[in-house]
Order: sequence, then structure tokens, then C-alpha cells
Amino acid sequence: MTEGPWFFCLKHHTVEPRDGCAERHRLGPYETRAQAERAVDSVAEREQKLTAEDRAWEGD
Repeated sequence: MTEGPWFFCLKHHTVEPRDGCAERHRLGPYETRAQAERAVDSVAEREQKLTAEDRAWEGD
């Protein structure tokens, strides 16, 4: 099995190794293929958490 790093391509919605699409189209690097497969979900979860923290900080 090919070792990482792994990237998630936003253009093709696939996981790719280092030699994939241009950096501007990718999320990563991730250590494992499984982490790269969850890239979009993990970004959304992190954004929700940060938004909640911002609202709490601002008193909303």
C-alpha cells in the first residue's frame, strides 16, 4: 500500500497521493487515506466548533 501523505481533491472529490492535482484544489496533507476521505467532514466540524466559540466569545 502506498504511504502518505494523502490529499483530498476538491475538484474531483477523490483522495489522491502527493502526485495529484494542484495544491489549490486540495485539502491536506493527511497521514492516512482514511483521514483524507473525511477531509470535508472534518473541515465542516471544525468550522462549526469555531463559529460556536466565536458566538460564545461575543456573547450571542
